Amino acid sequence: MGSRLLRATLLVALLAWSGGARAQAPAPANAVATPPDPVTAFGLPPARKVTLADALAFAREHQPAVRAALAQIQTERTNADIPRAQYLPLVGITAQFLEGTANNTTASYLGDPFVDLPRIGGTPSRTSHDAGWRPYASTIGAAGLNQEIFDFGRIAAQAAAADARVTVAARAADAQRLDIELNVEEAFFAVRAARGVLEAAEGAYQRALVHRDFANAGVKSGLRSPIELTRAEADLTRFDTGRIRARGGLAASQSVLAAAVGASDLRLDAADESPAPSDLPALRDAVQLASERDPRLREALARLRQQELETRAVGALSRPDLQLSATISTRAGGAPPSSGGAVPDGRGFLPDVPNWDGVLALSWPLYDPTIAARERASRASEEVRRAEIDLVRQQVVASVEQAYVGVVVSGQALPALQRELEAARANDAQAEARFKAGLGTSVELADAEALRADAEIRLALGTFELAKARAMFGRAIAEGLH
Repeated sequence: MGSRLLRATLLVALLAWSGGARAQAPAPANAVATPPDPVTAFGLPPARKVTLADALAFAREHQPAVRAALAQIQTERTNADIPRAQYLPLVGITAQFLEGTANNTTASYLGDPFVDLPRIGGTPSRTSHDAGWRPYASTIGAAGLNQEIFDFGRIAAQAAAADARVTVAARAADAQRLDIELNVEEAFFAVRAARGVLEAAEGAYQRALVHRDFANAGVKSGLRSPIELTRAEADLTRFDTGRIRARGGLAASQSVLAAAVGASDLRLDAADESPAPSDLPALRDAVQLASERDPRLREALARLRQQELETRAVGALSRPDLQLSATISTRAGGAPPSSGGAVPDGRGFLPDVPNWDGVLALSWPLYDPTIAARERASRASEEVRRAEIDLVRQQVVASVEQAYVGVVVSGQALPALQRELEAARANDAQAEARFKAGLGTSVELADAEALRADAEIRLALGTFELAKARAMFGRAIAEGLH
């Protein structure tokens, strides 16, 4: 939900008003009745009023985007437990049935995790000249335990990289929360501005209604020409259309506020309170604050740190590893033993020969080209992360400067808009006095009314622009983070 949607909902009434104020529509025969309240006119339920503080507090806990960001943090924390699980013992069982030849040799070996070699022992040793091709059954049932003894920092490096991903997710969540708060503030101020537009439209309609009645009385008394009444009727219709659309703009902005907050209500109304913005710091201080607290920059720094730890974790895969392995098993083979003893009962189909073993194994991948390639690729990614930091830092400074100028310009324009409204009201009062005295025409009065209503709407929009610019400045310096 961006500022473009907020502007669209806020300026609905203004665009409709400005287009209607300049149109010369034909006058209806009768006056337009006052339309009902927007709640009943549009078939919408009443809007619940909320303060800005309540809206922000609710959004921090219930806005789906914020909840998704918090869920991502929890996901990364859970993922960080994966490398640490390598410190825990590994317990497993196996049950196998094997059918094959039994040509033994004196070689002894442990099972390899990558190559499945069946262990054949206790049968006569044969070469290829007198090898037998008769198959024998062999069964085994075993339980084993594997415990990490010393990993030379490999698991710790992997855990540090996983923890860094948690930090990245937390920084991203901070940025998401600040963006949501900015959306809520913009939507809140947009509702207030839309209400100001509606008040201006309602006031213009009520004044046009009085002027229409005055013109009607003048025509009936013969003091005014009938064209004065038809023009007053046309102006009344035009202002009525403007206030109907202004009501629609208010309802739309209230819907945007409800969506920004993440409430289940169809609409939320801004409470009648004007939160006072904090003082504007100097531009140099603002840039310094943003450089220290902006979550986008902190996220970029966290991503660089995470990538550096990923590189270290990949390099740690080439370190030695010391593990303890223990197994208890029962097995039996159907081949005749070389000692001349009897074949076990079951002829290999019943594992009834017990064994156990304990092994302290040291493994060391002295050179693995895959590990080396992954480490080089990770270092190359570090350079990308460093370039991203420079880019984000430039964007942060630019956004602070842009928001700062926006606040200054909007603040300086507001007094001029207030003077414009005062002049428009004075002009409207003079035009009304001239009209009632018979010196002015309905055209002159209608122009004064349109000028006044336009000034009131421009002041409402100017107030919104100042509040929005201050909210954007607060977002640029990460004012919501402590």
